[in-house]
Parts: sequence; structure tokens; C-alpha cells
Amino acid sequence: MPLEGKTVVVSGVGPGLGARVVAACVRDGARVVLGARTEERLPKVAEEVDPGGERTAWRPTDIADEAQCEALAALALDRFGRIDAVVHVAALDSHFGGLEDADFASWARVVDINLFGTLRMTRACLPALKRNGGSVVLIGTQSSSAAPTELRQTAYAASKGALTSAMYALARELGPHRIRVNTVQPGWMWGPPVQAYVTFTAQTEGVGEAEVLSRLTDRMALPELATDGDVAEAAAFLASDRARAITGQSLLVNAGELMR
Repeated sequence: MPLEGKTVVVSGVGPGLGARVVAACVRDGARVVLGARTEERLPKVAEEVDPGGERTAWRPTDIADEAQCEALAALALDRFGRIDAVVHVAALDSHFGGLEDADFASWARVVDINLFGTLRMTRACLPALKRNGGSVVLIGTQSSSAAPTELRQTAYAASKGALTSAMYALARELGPHRIRVNTVQPGWMWGPPVQAYVTFTAQTEGVGEAEVLSRLTDRMALPELATDGDVAEAAAFLASDRARAITGQSLLVNAGELMR
């Protein structure tokens, strides 16, 4: 198994992508340490993927708090003795709007979590990652380079764009320690947030959900949306030694909507 003997820290474990990443890593042989702001989600996900509790550990973690980031990294070391990969799912993606109606105080919160929070969590894991080398997997977004027409999330896109830019610098900085840094960039990803968008839009416009969904899929090379499970598979691959020569790269998982 590609992650056999590895310990993976996953931030932002919720009912969608975070849970899928945990499941993929456990399936591939990893021991996984789960973090999320909402504590009640963590034992549920851990129980689903690891009923015996031998290969998972969890701790409530707000990546806006440096001490909590350090505590999650310490839990990984205390429980499993090492950290081999960090997958950053935690993000604030519920802020909508553009520049004209911008509340920059709210934007600052988005940037603090999506950019600085990710960097805080990465830095907390660095001493352990340096021991054996490893992988940092960032979850970005296609909208940082190709904004969707259906809604505005300018603050979110800007924060994730900044994170992708930071990835290039981190890949150079951490490469001598054999630490790889890559980004997975989902497009429209079928999971709880997009399901909610499709349902809301259909109800608001008085049309069927299939019609709303077809507006998205019609412009894709593949005739269906990528799922949160598809994005999780890409993250698990980049966390593994199968990607040992890949660093400083952004991988679009978007069913071919945007190609480059």
C-alpha cells in the first residue's frame, strides 16, 4: 500500500473532502491524525474509517491558532512517532461577494485562515517532516486562476491564489529536506457545498436540479463533475512516495473544464 507506515495529518476534517481524504489515506495504509474546528465531526469520521481506533487520532484544531496547530502536530508525534505528510483541507470558503461590496475586515479573516492558517499548520509539522522528508499537500481552487461566472468568491480566490504562490517558494525552501509541496486545485466538485448550491439554485429559479447541474457539466470535457472523492485520491497520491519526484506543481481535478 502506498502509504504503509506513514503518518498523515489532515486539517479541516468535515463531512465532505476532509473525511474523504482521511478515508483514502487509511485505505492506503496510513495512520491519520485528524483536526477540525468542530469537535463532533472528528470521532465520527475516525470511527467510520478505523473502528478499532488503532490507526487514527484526533484533536479539535483551529488553524487560526498557532498553539492549536502545534498541539495537533504534537499529538501525531505522541501517538505515532512521526509525521510524513500534511494535507491541508481546512479553509474558510463561505465568504461570498466581489470588490465593490467588499468588507475588507472579513477578507482579512479569509486570508488569515486560508493562507496564514495553512502556513501555521505546515510550520508546526516541519520539525517532524524534516526527519525523514515528506509531503505537504495544499488544497487550492480552480477559481484562483479562472473565476466562475455563477458566483463571486473574490476573497476566497485571492487567498487560495496567494497560497499557490507560496507553494512555489516553499517547494524551493523545503526541497533540500526532501519535503515536497504541491497543490490540488478542484473545480466544481460534487460534495456537500456544491450539492447545496445546486439545490438552492434549482429552488430559487423553479427548475429541476438536473438542469442546474447540466449547466456545469456541459462545459466539461468529461460529462460529469469531479467528486470530493476524486480530489481526495489526488491528495493521497501526492502524499505518497509514488509522487516522490513531484514538487511545486498544481494539479487540476476538474473533469477537464479548464485545461492548461
